[in-house]
Amino acid sequence: MSNAIYKVPAAINEPVLNYAPGSAERKALKAKLQEMRSQVIDVPMYIGGEAVHTNKKGDLRPPHDHQHLLGTYSIGDGSHVTAAINAAMKAKDAWANMEWEQRASIFLKAAELLAGPYRAKINASTMLAQSKNAYQAEIDAACEMIDFLRFNVEYAREIYTQQPISSKGIYNRVEQRPLEGFVFALTPFNFTAIAGNLPTSVAMMGNTVVWKPAFTQIYSANVLMEVFMEAGLPAGVINLVYVGGAETGDVIFSHPDFAGIHFTGSTGVFQDIWKTIGNNIHKYKSYPRIVGETGGKDFILAHHSANPQEVITALSRGAFEYQGQKCSAASRAYIPSNMWDTVKQGLITDLASMKMGPTEDFENFVNAVIDEKSFDKLVSYIENAKKSSEVEIIAGGTYDKSKGYFIAPTIIVAKDPKYVTMCEELFGPVLTIYVYDANKFEETCELVDSTSTYALTGSIMAKDRYAIQTATKKLVNAAGNFYINDKCTGAVVGQQPFGGARASGTNDKAGSLINLLRWVSPRTIKEALVPPTDYRYSFLDKE
Repeated sequence: MSNAIYKVPAAINEPVLNYAPGSAERKALKAKLQEMRSQVIDVPMYIGGEAVHTNKKGDLRPPHDHQHLLGTYSIGDGSHVTAAINAAMKAKDAWANMEWEQRASIFLKAAELLAGPYRAKINASTMLAQSKNAYQAEIDAACEMIDFLRFNVEYAREIYTQQPISSKGIYNRVEQRPLEGFVFALTPFNFTAIAGNLPTSVAMMGNTVVWKPAFTQIYSANVLMEVFMEAGLPAGVINLVYVGGAETGDVIFSHPDFAGIHFTGSTGVFQDIWKTIGNNIHKYKSYPRIVGETGGKDFILAHHSANPQEVITALSRGAFEYQGQKCSAASRAYIPSNMWDTVKQGLITDLASMKMGPTEDFENFVNAVIDEKSFDKLVSYIENAKKSSEVEIIAGGTYDKSKGYFIAPTIIVAKDPKYVTMCEELFGPVLTIYVYDANKFEETCELVDSTSTYALTGSIMAKDRYAIQTATKKLVNAAGNFYINDKCTGAVVGQQPFGGARASGTNDKAGSLINLLRWVSPRTIKEALVPPTDYRYSFLDKE
């Protein structure tokens, strides 16, 4: 057996391809989109390395073209969750005892597969099933997923090499054990990279996983699983199931070997899960690790010294890229009265130029929201705003679901800074703005801090450095990812570890060493090199 402490390939962020007209990547992606649209596939669950099909099927359809069938998936039940747990537990010992560098090699290979032969496929699947345009798919499904895999390998090595000091006659060391049991990964629709990172970051540290993705992300989850298996992931390490949330939870959270959950989703679901785990705590062999990121009501605060055009661009991108369906999306903004007329006109001009339609047309900046449930929820907020005397819709406010779930980018201006769309997470292309007295910046900082229960991302835009310092301090607990003179989206693995506190989650920072530490249980080993042979200490000796 080798006793080397291996170096790993230096983690470098994957370059983002631009998909400009005439580029090779644009040609490859368009061809893959056409190929995948022309097929109707049957997606299985994966349990213990086997493809599992059932007679009960669900449809996979593009949100921007809901009459088109991309494929079907097999709907499971509680017995499949139990089978997935059994497969995870069966695979556990061999996986945990595999040398860490061997596990790392699997995920490094997966990164290279995504960077090369699978790049067009993972991007096309995300564009078709989650309605992301080419650029949004590229920065998510390809680049961020690749970054997670590469950087997590580097972080894992760093964790394993951290060792305590040893005093004279003592040899101390720490080993990082996987958690005792299986881990449940519950992943969202909006980022293919999050869906891939939640199970793989856990598995990288020697754990085995039951993975349940959002039903609207199954199409691209299937591609990720294909990549993991081609990279050599052993059977049973990650088990992928498509079972309803309540039915899955009944099995998972009652199992004595449940060791932790890695979650991204809604605050309400996460709080219910936490409560269930607490009520069942006596059933478990160990205290489960609970790691979750649960959304936000993210803000951009402009100071009167800010550059208005920079504010306009930050809002147009931060609020409306991927239809505002990012946990980090700008959904509330505070604009000083001195620049409001300029910002208002600039936003109206920007929105008028945004093309909306299917992802297959690369000229479309805005695509569809994820499903009819989301569409209907957003429409209800827009219609209520139209009826309210407390707000004014200055752009957008239109919608149509006849072919796809399209909602025009919408801007609401609120007279009341506590109007409902300033406080509640909408998760769609709706931005609410409050215009404040330019002389009341500090009071507005306090308003920003107190308005929302969330604390995920936020941005201060200003030239005045004192204003930046003031906002940075006053908003210290208002955002786990804080931006200065930038939009509040776009965290990059290895550069801005991502996560927030308050109602936004446990702030365990995906894309950092912090997150991986949650998936190990350290054991300290002390070895006495020359053990004492007499219980008596020197202080007991007579003078």
